[in-house]
Amino acid sequence: MVDQSNTEDFGANSWLVEEMYERYRDEPETLSAAWREFFSDYKPVGSPKADPTGELIRPSFDSVADLAKESVAPTPVKATKLKPKQEASAAVVSGSNTSAVKEEISPEAPPRAPRPVAVFAPVEQTPLEVVEPEPLRGVSAVIATNMEASLTVPTATSVRQVPAKLLEVNRKVINGYRERSGESKISFTHLIGYAIVRAISDAVPNMKHVYSVDEHGKPQIKKFSHVNMGLAVDVDKGKGQRSLVVPVLRNADTLDFAGFLLTYEDIIRKVRANKLTLDDFQGANVSLTNPGTIGTQMSVPRLMAGQGLIVGVGTIDYPAEFQGSDERALGRLGVSKVVTITSTYDHRIIQGAESGMFLKYVHELLTGEHNFYADVFSSLGVPYESVKWRDDSNSLDSEDALLEKQMQIATLIRVHRVRGHLIADLDPLHWRAPRMPRELDPATYGLTVWDLDREFLTGGVGGVNRSTLGELLGVLRDAYCRTIGVEYMHIQNTDEQRWIQEHFEGVKRNDFAVDKVRVLERLNAAEAFERFLSTKYVGTKRFGLEGAESAIPILDKILNLATDAK
Repeated sequence: MVDQSNTEDFGANSWLVEEMYERYRDEPETLSAAWREFFSDYKPVGSPKADPTGELIRPSFDSVADLAKESVAPTPVKATKLKPKQEASAAVVSGSNTSAVKEEISPEAPPRAPRPVAVFAPVEQTPLEVVEPEPLRGVSAVIATNMEASLTVPTATSVRQVPAKLLEVNRKVINGYRERSGESKISFTHLIGYAIVRAISDAVPNMKHVYSVDEHGKPQIKKFSHVNMGLAVDVDKGKGQRSLVVPVLRNADTLDFAGFLLTYEDIIRKVRANKLTLDDFQGANVSLTNPGTIGTQMSVPRLMAGQGLIVGVGTIDYPAEFQGSDERALGRLGVSKVVTITSTYDHRIIQGAESGMFLKYVHELLTGEHNFYADVFSSLGVPYESVKWRDDSNSLDSEDALLEKQMQIATLIRVHRVRGHLIADLDPLHWRAPRMPRELDPATYGLTVWDLDREFLTGGVGGVNRSTLGELLGVLRDAYCRTIGVEYMHIQNTDEQRWIQEHFEGVKRNDFAVDKVRVLERLNAAEAFERFLSTKYVGTKRFGLEGAESAIPILDKILNLATDAK
């Protein structure tokens, strides 16, 4: 049962309660039973009233004074009769320099005409717009009330920039596997949100506590056992209006990453379908907002009463001083994209050192410490080892170092052709944890995550002579380390080896979705036919499909190709 007197439980969702209350007054039958029960004795928040005595002082403008309509004629100069070609000298002063100028004056020269005086027409000013204030009602009034209430919370904010290199690389590996498996991709917010939950649960549990007061106004603290994370979701209400809802992901610290991902996506689907219930909005003690999706670099959000922490995640991009630079040059320099994470906390119960330790632990998780990515890979069933963080080693001024790396690239290519099948995804049961053989690990050859964006000579792998290490590894592992393992380097004929390389390396796999449906149809038809035979001819000797089901799609493909052959 929801306590109607305690609207702080709704936090940033209080405006939604007010909106639902308006629907309750107009069309109560459109609401669920839980909402109707809640509003049966609900007292809405009062709307701020307009000040009846307030008025705008309209400034008055004086008219422009009339200018003189007639100009005063200058005093005529009395002509002096001079001898012809008589010269007179005049001193012309300009700044601090004086020069003698000789001017020939003619006795017949007429007096100069007076200079006309400019007359300016008066400029008519646009009247000042008078805007009458309107009272805020409903949702807008509740939002204003919440913002005013948030000013009573003494907050402080910690800021930390985290390199996003390893986050990008491991997310790419995960999404590549999930795409091949027909599953949805994961976002940066999924990984960062899970890292925030892990940091609170493992390192700084005080970040999930909330300040409160008793009936006498004395300060108290609510020590929650679990992390209940509010997810700030922007909702388009149409007609240029947007609202923010904050549904709650409860007990997030009890979930592994796969469970966190499923619960997160279920909440987002309910938001998009407008299926959230009253219970989905209550109980948050930590909130996550991600303004980085619209390019915001850093945000210091408002902390609502009833919560102890709100985390803001900025955009993932290169530092401002490197934006616009050639990405190949940035790759050679080892410049990583960064993400700015802010921790705004209630300073009455959380200290600055705790907030700093919290962000430090998030930093460590996103750079691969504490088995963060290994746990994520294991939870999602990704049959590969996660990429690990290693310091860069790149002597830009040493030709010997560059040549040595190029030689190691050639060795890495050959090893994948010889031993790549050892990490192929051939086990449908995944009963054994994935293991990276030392000879297939780029770190064995002095290559790190920072070399993935650097270009090397490839010797024609995938039909190109030069590519980045990341692209090269993608071609080699797509060819030899996915769901098909190939062993062929024992073949003595070089032409046969090259033929296999040309047909595997850099060749895009077709989308097997249509073929899978066809195989399923043929297998179902064969199974139905076998059941028919066993029912129709009971006791008759025949040969069954048990153990030979794979022959059905093979024969189907061979027969179809035979019909298309000339």
